[in-house]
Amino acid sequence: MGTVSDSGNKVAETARSYDIATIPGDGIGVDVTVEACKVLDAAASKHGFSLRWTEFDYSCERYAKTGAMMPEDGVETLSGFDAVLLGAVGFPGVPDHVSLWGLLIPLRRAFSQYANLRPVRLLPGTTSVLADRKADELEMVIVRENSEGEYSTLGGRHNQGQPGEFVLQESVFTRVGVERIIRYAFELARTRSLRVCSATKSNGIVHTMPFWDEIFELVSADYPDVEAEQCHIDALAARMVQRPDRLDVVVASNLFGDILSDLAAAVTGGLGLAPSGNINPEGTHPSMFEAVHGSAPDIAGQGIANPVAQILAGAMMLGQLGETEAARSVDVAVEQVLAEGRVITPDLGGKATTEQLGSAIAAAV
Repeated sequence: MGTVSDSGNKVAETARSYDIATIPGDGIGVDVTVEACKVLDAAASKHGFSLRWTEFDYSCERYAKTGAMMPEDGVETLSGFDAVLLGAVGFPGVPDHVSLWGLLIPLRRAFSQYANLRPVRLLPGTTSVLADRKADELEMVIVRENSEGEYSTLGGRHNQGQPGEFVLQESVFTRVGVERIIRYAFELARTRSLRVCSATKSNGIVHTMPFWDEIFELVSADYPDVEAEQCHIDALAARMVQRPDRLDVVVASNLFGDILSDLAAAVTGGLGLAPSGNINPEGTHPSMFEAVHGSAPDIAGQGIANPVAQILAGAMMLGQLGETEAARSVDVAVEQVLAEGRVITPDLGGKATTEQLGSAIAAAV
């Protein structure tokens, strides 16, 4: 995207275009990514820009063949793109820690995608497992610290196979890392309902969580217009089920945010509807977008996977690229098709295929 000079040395703006890397991944990740690209191309065409797609085979299938989820220069290769659209990763025979630490976590950290944003809401035409809850009571966003915390390689396993065998797993919380994610949550709250809830467990975890709490209090002082509270993770999980209307922006450490976002998705309609973004807020590296759900290899290739989460992840990508009108058009199209209820996949009670639902949403854009 940029400008070019014509023969008269005048600068004319070129048509907007973005270079997007797609990593379909494994299982249904392949199925739903195809549909997301279709919908996003429709939005781009409608709103006057283009998306140039480049597909990469980074996956468990690649690992089985080569012993690596991605090549040694994978991070360098992806660094030249405007954004990354990632399908689900995981397949039987490849341990989850291998697939996670071989692809997703290295990309998050290399590109300083320290803000994992997981918006969840009850979409039209869908139902919650919580009885009698309205759509406006089931909308929140989990802001998860994405680069440190409990997801650390520090530690080890000792005396393996012996009666005295033990393991150590270290968490890493830096002042920079904690402060920037909490501040990101407060800034986001200023665009929403002016409420932030921090997930903690300082009554049981003696070092990291009191440190987190102290920084939360310091940052909250800079946002007197935002209502701030701290809640222990167990009580917060209960509130998410019993009183979800009391929550809007929830900020949490890497592990707590991971757990809470799946719970939030479950109470607002299911993982098949929940998108997420691995955000580099400064824009110095590409951000990466994905569905919250896994690769579901048991239904891969059957044409029954719900592509909505991946499509909404693509809408988040458009918003991050600055194409807010196009992003909104995708959101509206999803809402329209689901509300009509004529073309929905089996998980939502319908008979439509993955391709049929994707095509219906693309047409509605």
